[in-house]
Amino acid sequence: MSGALGSLLRLARAGWVLAREGVIVAMAPPDPPPIGRLVLVLARLVERRAVVGISRGQRASRALNRLGPSYVKLGQFLATRPDVVGRAMADDLEALQDRVAPFDDAQARALVARALGRPIEALYAEFGDVVAAASIAQVHRARVVGRDGASRDVAVKVLRPDVEARFRRDLDDFYLAARLIEAMVPPTRRLRPVAVVDTLARSVRLEMDLRLEAAALSEMAENIAGDPDFRVPSVDWERTQRGVLTIAWIDGVKLNDPERLAAAGHDPVRLARVVMQSFLRHAMRDGFFHADMHQGNLFVQPNGDVAAVDFGITGRLEPEERRFLAEILYGFITRDYLRVARVHFEAGYVPASQDVVVFAQALRAVGEPLRDRPPAEISMAALLGQLFEYTELFEMPTQPRLILLQKTMVVVEGVARSLDPDLDIWAVSEPVVRDWVAANLGPGAKISDAATAAGAVGRLALSLPRLVERLEAISIGAAHWAESGVRLAPETVAALAQAQDRRGRPMRILATIATLALVVMAVVLVAG
Repeated sequence: MSGALGSLLRLARAGWVLAREGVIVAMAPPDPPPIGRLVLVLARLVERRAVVGISRGQRASRALNRLGPSYVKLGQFLATRPDVVGRAMADDLEALQDRVAPFDDAQARALVARALGRPIEALYAEFGDVVAAASIAQVHRARVVGRDGASRDVAVKVLRPDVEARFRRDLDDFYLAARLIEAMVPPTRRLRPVAVVDTLARSVRLEMDLRLEAAALSEMAENIAGDPDFRVPSVDWERTQRGVLTIAWIDGVKLNDPERLAAAGHDPVRLARVVMQSFLRHAMRDGFFHADMHQGNLFVQPNGDVAAVDFGITGRLEPEERRFLAEILYGFITRDYLRVARVHFEAGYVPASQDVVVFAQALRAVGEPLRDRPPAEISMAALLGQLFEYTELFEMPTQPRLILLQKTMVVVEGVARSLDPDLDIWAVSEPVVRDWVAANLGPGAKISDAATAAGAVGRLALSLPRLVERLEAISIGAAHWAESGVRLAPETVAALAQAQDRRGRPMRILATIATLALVVMAVVLVAG
């Protein structure tokens, strides 16, 4: 009871801060239920006059930063869920950035030494001041001496002290709030607030284990090893643990510094293309992408490569989701709206009870207005967003991973357009999409799929004799069980044995025929 009471008191304080900063009034729906109208009346009574004229996004940013790291993370998470908070609110939360003061350097050194189990002097030749601070961790510049005796600069990411206990407590508050919302506002049950908090909790747990971020960096490095123009820093596994991550220091200019980029002689038009095409390759080819690719996490190295850091948030797409994305983009590029509609139905994103032709008509309404607009006004992310707006009309279930993809694409497009305002998204994306379609949906891919299917059929054929033997063994075992567990007359047992022998011969013949049939199927598949 004391835990619930404490959560209620903390939620009351959060409500007070949100009301004082004008967030509740600014983000209220146009026609709230009766209890919502009461909340709005109370919120207007305590709202500060100074917030009048301030944008909703600024109000939300100020309030959530006042409430602490957990609320900042909640706001950033909800920015990826327009299906829950609405597109307008998600857009307002999109620009939310951590504004957290760094903690003491001496404390950071102690945390690093404790996490790695060695004195800080034995780990790093130098350990410098903090260079960046966020809600979960902060980053220091340091220097290490390798086993070869060469020294190199590194970045050391350190979890904030007691951050896990703080998040655990605040997540308890969020769970209580979600349960209260579901109980008191029945229409919200469709959005499953408790499940939303579950997803946030999983995300936070993953982000607080820096070994997982190290693994994400390692996986991305393998995926892009042969790619042009895009890099990620290498991981120093010897100096990485749950609460500490050490990676190679990135020398370069942040993409949010256009003056330094120009002074260094970098071509912004080329950089815009690199950012956009790299993201599409990661999402479509690898099914694994950086889900926080804002300008502050992207650097341009002296040789012109783009390097990405901060892999605390990543996204994944299953093969069928990648095919879905490629088919959609390719379908819109070629204006084949019926193909795009069929892909939605084949993926199960639109119920079979809906009409595929009517859905294709809705897709045409999304795609055709883009045809005659100048390239600078066309947004791939906006297109995906409009597709998701049809979820309710066509009874489409929410696909959180695709929504995360779309929200990440919004950020990536914003970065690319800040470098090249006239960027033609379709022209830049088309080569990547075309290559993926050729590799995965073309004749070569069909041969590969057929070979894979044939291999599966072959393995099944080879296993059939063993399967028949097992069936025979089970049948004999059942006969023994019947003999020992149930009193049967001797003539009945003899009859069972004779019947088993008679059944065994046809089973073996059937297994042989089935094996030959499966081999024929495999040959047909490969030939077709």
